[in-house]
Amino acid sequence: MKKLPPDYGKIYSDLIDVKYPEKKAEYLFFLQKKRYSALDIINFNTLLFKKNDRAVFVFNQKHRFYDKKTILEILNYQKENRLNNMETARHFKISRNSLSKWKKIFWPNKQQKANPPI
Repeated sequence: MKKLPPDYGKIYSDLIDVKYPEKKAEYLFFLQKKRYSALDIINFNTLLFKKNDRAVFVFNQKHRFYDKKTILEILNYQKENRLNNMETARHFKISRNSLSKWKKIFWPNKQQKANPPI
């Protein structure tokens, strides 16, 4: 049985109708998208809920999930803008360790020295 992704368009449309009906026209660009990446959802959440509650932010950070497409998008952003891990982590609000791990998995270092097994 194939698992279907959540209908983020419907979820956010209902949320905006209930909480922020005056902002519906402002967020129409997001609601009309056909597909949503994890990065789209994170950016839109930040746009919609501009609260600075530290406890909520920390909780949400611990429970984020990035799919392969989003990880590659983040790594490409880093490469295109010539950012180091610290700058990229700060921009996307993720840990430097996560970035390093993703780089090792998705972009294996081509400059590794060939160490023959002993």
